[in-house]
Amino acid sequence: MLILGGTTEARHLAEALAEDLAEGTATPETRRTLVTTSLAGRVTHPTLPPGASRIGGFGGPEGLADWLRSHAVDAVVDATHPFAERMSFNAAAACAATGTPLLALRRPAWTPAPGDDWHHVPTLAAAAAALPALGRRAFLTTGRTGLAAFAHLDATWFLVRSVDAPTAPLPRQTEVLLDRGPFSLEGERALIREHRIDVLVTKASGGSATAPKLTAAREAGIPVLVVDRPPVPQGVPVAESARAAATWVRARTRDA
Repeated sequence: MLILGGTTEARHLAEALAEDLAEGTATPETRRTLVTTSLAGRVTHPTLPPGASRIGGFGGPEGLADWLRSHAVDAVVDATHPFAERMSFNAAAACAATGTPLLALRRPAWTPAPGDDWHHVPTLAAAAAALPALGRRAFLTTGRTGLAAFAHLDATWFLVRSVDAPTAPLPRQTEVLLDRGPFSLEGERALIREHRIDVLVTKASGGSATAPKLTAAREAGIPVLVVDRPPVPQGVPVAESARAAATWVRARTRDA
């Protein structure tokens, strides 16, 4: 069993399957489900899930297909970040080439609440184009990759939050905040207040760990620029929780 990880949901799935493997609790079928979680290696000190782990890329869809064959993988769960588009399509191609069942585990997307002022865009480049009309002091929470899309906006001041330090190119007026979620509502209120934020920029990642910023933005009456998710590869089934994904894995294991 291979989990393409890096998310909270991936870790919860690995934990659920590890419980299956615990002595005295696993069925004969699930006891055979040896779990490996693969991490991209973009975070310096990742939280490792139970079971085996590997860090780094596979070498494209062909390299992943070779890995699936050499490790006799029965099933794959793509539990990467909703914006890890390249890895998701590589997984779909590799699983199609090897006949390996594939499931996408995607947390539900956020939905606006009454009072929200959300502006949807398809890409980071589109977000950069729309940003100057919405505010001059931006709280940028799209992660440390992709900041080059905003580097030309010299008139906008940015508070950039990421787990690891971003690399150039960065916007000229940038303050970097290194932090890892989950984040509290009171903390997000304080950031918006203390830095005089007048626009929030975020990816439509979903999940509870970073959702308080949306509530804080609504309370402050500031607009939110939302980069929409890329689609899941066509034909790949989707589960919205680790529990549902674990049920799918157990069924694949019985069939293996």
